[in-house]
Amino acid sequence: MTVRRGRAGRAGRAGGTVALAVTAAMTVTVTAGAFAAPALAAPPGHTDGPGEGHRATLRAMKAALNEDAPGVTVQAKDRHGPWNAAAGTGDLARHTPRGAHDHYRIGSITKTFVATVLLQLEAEGRLDLDDTVGKWLPGVVEGNGHDGDRITVRQILNHTSGIFDVTSDDEVQRKVFSEEFLEHRYDTWTAEQQIAIATSHKPDFAPGTAWKYSNTNYVVAGKLIERITGKPYAQEIKQRVIEPLGLHATSVPGTDPAMPKPGSRAYTKLSDAPDAKNHDVTELNPTVAGAAGGMISNSADLNRFYAALLRGGLLPAKQLAEMRTTVPKGDNRPGQRYGLGLEPFRTTCGTVVWGHGGDIHGSASGAGATADGRHALAVNFNGPGGEVQPVLDAEFCGKG
Repeated sequence: MTVRRGRAGRAGRAGGTVALAVTAAMTVTVTAGAFAAPALAAPPGHTDGPGEGHRATLRAMKAALNEDAPGVTVQAKDRHGPWNAAAGTGDLARHTPRGAHDHYRIGSITKTFVATVLLQLEAEGRLDLDDTVGKWLPGVVEGNGHDGDRITVRQILNHTSGIFDVTSDDEVQRKVFSEEFLEHRYDTWTAEQQIAIATSHKPDFAPGTAWKYSNTNYVVAGKLIERITGKPYAQEIKQRVIEPLGLHATSVPGTDPAMPKPGSRAYTKLSDAPDAKNHDVTELNPTVAGAAGGMISNSADLNRFYAALLRGGLLPAKQLAEMRTTVPKGDNRPGQRYGLGLEPFRTTCGTVVWGHGGDIHGSASGAGATADGRHALAVNFNGPGGEVQPVLDAEFCGKG
């Protein structure tokens, strides 16, 4: 899930906090080799072996740390193989370092998985991207100007539907993105409930006339998968993507609030007050994000996923081309574009990385790969204040 208001949902690439110097207490961990290699503690700034080619990335990781992003974990994978690294603090109470093989909540990176399943269904002839939502979910997206019979599946996936973003609702903001969240962190949010909240508001615009990021779109997308297949969207993601690719660290946790090991603690300030406390929000009911952002993974799995996707390992050429067909994000984001659960990120040296960002309580992530899938990067901060873009630029441009 990515949200645009509230400290808890502030995108990692938006920053807005003062960077702090990396102290000796912030241990840097670097490993190179197999995905399952154990994390090896190393002095700050130390690299060896294949890590020599990632010095700029390591510098950018360390520079991105701040009080709202105490730790960072990364995997880069290129022709030399995988390089795993971590910097900063994983547990503020115990003063333990961030792990190079941590599991973490991936937020809106979930959207690429959901879009992939719907495009697989299109390839199988079970739906068309230009089908209306009303055809499959009659009466579900209705009310206050919302009309599912005028919204297509394509518009759901590329955020041109105009459906109101459920995370912008005042009650949701209060329960999810303020101190009140601590009383509601284990609440279950159903897709029906979230869609009903969204459609209690007027749509942002007529379908197809503009672009605006809305988590409700992917809550609807999850319902579409369930209606078409007769199975939960989580089961379809597992059977169609997770199991075929061997993504052993990736899951759709449903209502389970726990995080698998290895992993670090996740932190968020739920207030903009100057003396706001950094809360440990590691445990939460993932249905607060659902199909829009509830998944868990690690950096190695995300790199494997995006590399396979962009190489054509998950979709036929026609559907992959559809996924990479983009629309502009609008006048307030000149040059930025969005596809079907996939977006191009342009680095400072011109290299384009296809992937997605993801933000949820205590977690800011980014993952993607070059169009040929040969160079991939996944990064996660255990707080909302980490800057993903400088790490991306450092890895693909050698600048840090």
